[in-house]
Amino acid sequence: MRRPTARVYAASAAALAALLTLVPAAQADGGTDGTAVAATTAAATAIEKIPYAMDSSNQAAWWSPVATYKGRGQYTYFAFNEPGATAATHRPAIARRDPDGVWSRLPLLDKNGQQAEFADDNGHNQPSVARDGSGRLHVFTSMHADPWRYFRTEAPGTDVTDHSSELPDQGVGITYPVVTTAPNGDLYLAARVGSGADKRPGKLYRWDNAASKWSVVATFADALNRSVYPDDLMVDATGRVHLLFEWAKAPATGFRHQLTYMSYDPASGTFADSRGAAVTTPVTPATSDVIQDLTAGEEWSIDNAYTGPAVQSAKLTLDGSTPKVAYRYRSAESGANFRVYYAYPSGSSWVSKTVYAGGQTAAAIGITWDATDTKRVYYVTTTGTDRVFAATQNADGAWVAQSAAPGVTADRLAVRQDSDGSDVLYLPVIASNSLYYGRR
Repeated sequence: MRRPTARVYAASAAALAALLTLVPAAQADGGTDGTAVAATTAAATAIEKIPYAMDSSNQAAWWSPVATYKGRGQYTYFAFNEPGATAATHRPAIARRDPDGVWSRLPLLDKNGQQAEFADDNGHNQPSVARDGSGRLHVFTSMHADPWRYFRTEAPGTDVTDHSSELPDQGVGITYPVVTTAPNGDLYLAARVGSGADKRPGKLYRWDNAASKWSVVATFADALNRSVYPDDLMVDATGRVHLLFEWAKAPATGFRHQLTYMSYDPASGTFADSRGAAVTTPVTPATSDVIQDLTAGEEWSIDNAYTGPAVQSAKLTLDGSTPKVAYRYRSAESGANFRVYYAYPSGSSWVSKTVYAGGQTAAAIGITWDATDTKRVYYVTTTGTDRVFAATQNADGAWVAQSAAPGVTADRLAVRQDSDGSDVLYLPVIASNSLYYGRR
């Protein structure tokens, strides 16, 4: 396989200057006067343009398109959509970055040995990727109430081929798959399952790495007239799985409600809320551990022109075994804008803090946990040259925002922290059909 040398993105003079100067933070709550403060230093971000064309369908908020692995150095895997044969199609692939900065391309191959191709369906096309403990890559892609579209390698370095028949729940419509790797090398996958008009539940699956087999863990959420929207999942050092998802009125809508958290302990086979109290699955909206509850004027609606309060995109990180969450929420107070919030469990409930309230944000969010900065909340604004920002919180409670990708007008965002503690940024730019890699 020919491996082209990475092309390092050359930032403009203005963008490079931004790395060395203050980046004004937009107004946010959190400080004693309710405003954010300017950063005194800016963390440098190494930015590279990936040397493969990206399809315009490569945009979503809830997929998990980044995986990392520490071997002789840090490896990064970006699952993305390449252009298809026509403007209305795309071809999934993996872009792999070696520790020496060299990129290589791994196309997803169908059973005929050709690169798989699917019809565009923005918001539902994006591939999610994970690497198991044996070095095999797993990709779930392009499903909107479709049967499984699942590809993996047989061993490190082999082709990424169709293994859809290996999954449970054959012939059932799957949507919004998010996947992560456990410390023992197993994988966990959350997805919305089914295409009914009255309800669409959420299921959790496990890849047993030693047995090379998928199984159903449980239906974790299910309620009449409701649909589940998985957002994120992570596994802590003890093996406990942490899961984040939203509820919506069935069958489907772009605006969701009641952002919810739960955890799963593989050792006991039990689920729990953020307080550690056991919960019976599947949960319903009434029995969920809700992070963002309904506010004044909020309605359950399937109208995609709905303008009332709603949740739209969320991600989680872990401080040890404690979940920390970033999410976007539109309230009656915020008008048309989705503000950015940070939430954490405290006592018997969740506490939410406003991170950014300065304007409209895109349907993308990220969060990582750092030993020095503690929480780092990433978000994307819809205007400006620099659109990707990372916000941290000072000791006085004020949020400080700085450009996380100077000069990159990204439309979407995904962030994963590697084992060295660096944040790896996945940055699609739709206008130029380009995908960027960032590390900070």
